[in-house]
Amino acid sequence: MSRQHLVAVAAVGAVSVVGFRFLLKRQAAIARRRIGKPLGEQSIDADRVWRRALDGDPVQLLVLGDSVAAGLGAERRKETLGGRLAKGMARRLRRPVRLRTAAVVGAESPDLAAQLEGLPDGYAPHVAVIVVGGNDVTHRLPIAVSTQHLRDSILQLRRRGTEVIVGTCPDLGALRPVPQPLRRLISSVSRRLAEAQAETARSAGASPVDLRRAVGPMFFDDPDAMFSLDRFHPSPLGYRRTAEVLLPSACLAAEAALSSRRQSVPR
Repeated sequence: MSRQHLVAVAAVGAVSVVGFRFLLKRQAAIARRRIGKPLGEQSIDADRVWRRALDGDPVQLLVLGDSVAAGLGAERRKETLGGRLAKGMARRLRRPVRLRTAAVVGAESPDLAAQLEGLPDGYAPHVAVIVVGGNDVTHRLPIAVSTQHLRDSILQLRRRGTEVIVGTCPDLGALRPVPQPLRRLISSVSRRLAEAQAETARSAGASPVDLRRAVGPMFFDDPDAMFSLDRFHPSPLGYRRTAEVLLPSACLAAEAALSSRRQSVPR
């Protein structure tokens, strides 16, 4: 192949890359218009002691992360992710659960630090559930940056004596308002982020739950039921299914934290 031919091929390739990037940028704008903000930017406040009438001191549950963790799209507080987890844990553990939600709508992994900084001094929950990553993908945050902030947050919680559960990034390929080929691209990136989050969680002493495998097929197969009005955030049923797959790990973590703290109390 001649040098002139190589230059021509490179030029065509560069034009193709520029054209593809322009296409993706245009499709991202289309997706934003389709999704809009029909749910607003404020989730329902579900923080309270759930099943207060049960015996024992409340299990302290903290929920960190983005709009999914905050429960945007739920219609009642018991339908939020935190509310469902708290109610389910109380039922299984037979003791009250005090929910504190520090998750913020629109948050990315770097925002976890601010969520932790906003907690009261000395607050040491038994269990923290982190669900974050979707906004990292849509805002093109490098995976290495996402996982570093996730690791830092897990380690900080572990130093407080908190057991940590990480719900890994959902498969954004289920988002029907996002046109192709952008949807395939963000699906691929979200899968790679989820895998990196799981590895990071395990290495930092947390327990990952693969939301893509556990509930992803439900969102693909029945999007009308699983997504809320904006077709982006989970519906009450979507939160129910998500909480169901997180609940076993959260209960095991709570039992481990309670046992550890009992053993550490001087006799």
